[in-house]
Amino acid sequence: MKNIFMILFIFFSFTFSIYAQLKTLANPKNFEIGPCIAMDPLRNETQYRNTIIAEFNTAVAENAFKMYMWTGPNSYNFNDTDYLVNFCRQNGIKLRGHTLVWHSVVPSWLQNGNYTTDQVRQMLQTYITTVVTRYKNDIYEWDVVNEAISDSSPHGLRTDSFWYQKLGPDFIRLAFQWAHQADPDCKLYYNDYGAEDMGGKSNGVYNLVSQLKQEGVPIHGVGWQCHFYYDWRLNQTFYENLERIKALGLDVKVTELDMSIPLPVEPQELQVQARGYADMAYFCLSNKIGMVLWGFTDKHSWIPGFTNGERGAALIFDENYNKKPAYYAIESVLKATVNGAIYNCDFENGVYCWFTNGTCSISTTTAQRR
Repeated sequence: MKNIFMILFIFFSFTFSIYAQLKTLANPKNFEIGPCIAMDPLRNETQYRNTIIAEFNTAVAENAFKMYMWTGPNSYNFNDTDYLVNFCRQNGIKLRGHTLVWHSVVPSWLQNGNYTTDQVRQMLQTYITTVVTRYKNDIYEWDVVNEAISDSSPHGLRTDSFWYQKLGPDFIRLAFQWAHQADPDCKLYYNDYGAEDMGGKSNGVYNLVSQLKQEGVPIHGVGWQCHFYYDWRLNQTFYENLERIKALGLDVKVTELDMSIPLPVEPQELQVQARGYADMAYFCLSNKIGMVLWGFTDKHSWIPGFTNGERGAALIFDENYNKKPAYYAIESVLKATVNGAIYNCDFENGVYCWFTNGTCSISTTTAQRR
């Protein structure tokens, strides 16, 4: 009997260690944390599904809500989107919508159809209205327009995109207006990469959303994708960018976080990566910003395919669903009392935050060395 008890104890301890539930730490803090979800493993892998259910309180589709579902001028395939919505609804997971308009996913029938500007405008309006209306009770915020700013100086709009070529710059304003009309209670975001800190790309994003606000367009926030290299660290320019966006009356959300490592991975690189994840978790938690990861297990990450196998290991679970140092780094920050804490920016290895214990208080002083 004693041996049976010990076996059961080990089994349940092992199970608990797999599903430690970041969301149980995040929920009391009203902190959103979750992954993008790929449909194939969601349908076919029990461990994939169970990890999402146990660990996360929010999610977004990796591809299901892109225009792949738009099969003709008035036809749609909602099989994947309905499946994902039902999964999230049944498990109490808040669902983001990603994305309504993106230059990289335009149906071939639309691109090759020789439609007029008026026809394209009408079809896009119908598409946005149909999709947003169908899921208005299940999706609480949408990435309405994705990656419309050019990577090249002077970082204006991508003038070579299908939407710009057909509708001009007005396609962005129109997309937000149509989404708002379909669901007035939904928060609407502009989403992009490489615009998280101060620089040319972030200036382009700032100028765009500032203009939309001035024109009265219903936009509520900016999504920072945050596809970083493993040795990324938080710095002051992220705070500066955050403050100027907030000054416009807009929210910020981290929408696609990952931190890729050159392959093969060295153990010390996982520790460096963990510090980056701790940085971002602290930044988001202390500024009341949701944090969405672009996946959660390296088994189903887009990074190796995108980089031709040069990089990978970008997420917080490995390919066998084992927790990586990055997972425990996030857990460590979520356990801290962030209000009244001082974040450790590389002063002491292995420490992410200092926070008060008992009746003491924390203060800082600065000195200039001469």
